[in-house]
Amino acid sequence: MTDIDSDLVRDLVAGQFPQWGDLPVRPVARQGWDNRTFRLGSGLAVRLPSAEGYVAAVEKEDRCLPVLAAHLPTAVPQVVATGRPGAGYPYPWSVRRWLPGDTVDAAPDVDRVRLARDLGAFLTELRAVPAEHGPAGGRHSYYRGCHPSVYGDEVESALRVLGDRVDTAACRAVWREALVSAWPRDPVWFHGDVAAGNLLTTEGRLSAVIDFGTCGTGDPACDLVMAWTYFTGDERRIFRDAVGLPDDAWRRARGWALWKALATMAGLSSPDPEGLQERVLREVLADPLTG
Repeated sequence: MTDIDSDLVRDLVAGQFPQWGDLPVRPVARQGWDNRTFRLGSGLAVRLPSAEGYVAAVEKEDRCLPVLAAHLPTAVPQVVATGRPGAGYPYPWSVRRWLPGDTVDAAPDVDRVRLARDLGAFLTELRAVPAEHGPAGGRHSYYRGCHPSVYGDEVESALRVLGDRVDTAACRAVWREALVSAWPRDPVWFHGDVAAGNLLTTEGRLSAVIDFGTCGTGDPACDLVMAWTYFTGDERRIFRDAVGLPDDAWRRARGWALWKALATMAGLSSPDPEGLQERVLREVLADPLTG
């Protein structure tokens, strides 16, 4: 990963966008793996890919976010400028309007039931955005939007690595159910990484959705994994009802959640120092959310 700090961001901004060169720069407290984000003054943010594999998302978000923003009532990022490599940094980067709020995983006052309804409504609205010119799911989306079978080899590898740490028979049963259906309609928009760190709240309610780097068009089942990664009990069912998709989509969604949990636990995916994916796997195996 490229070493990215506030000094680098100041140099990039001053060299390419001198109108903002005097604004203070400070890192955002909670960062993901794919990008680094910095506040620029009070009204802007700078977002920089952390490695080459995330560079394609810069152009994609430049192109897709205005399309989505024109149709969605929930706020999404607004790109105001795109930077080029410079100051020793090798990738394109972007300047965006700052979106206020706390991420769901950091906010102390989230109304979880209301969030379940609001997130389900957002995903319904996202599917309704005209999709004819959206990018088809594929490598750029890490195959979100495609059929979960694309990760079949990884599931098998993870099960071999994990051995007796997991209920292999139960995992295989969930995976088989995920593979027996496919999205039967025209492609629709998906976000690709619906997670607590990509949802902003103000006063406990959903106020914005961020990080569309894995967005595209295809099967929306990949966007439903919050059912097991965050929601519990009645919240999970409220979310399911608000999403408005049939059982077969939820079986594929359960497969997506299973794959990520197994791959992470087996060391084939992103680090999980707090062991959150072990809890997710228990939820996935315990609750099919169908029938």
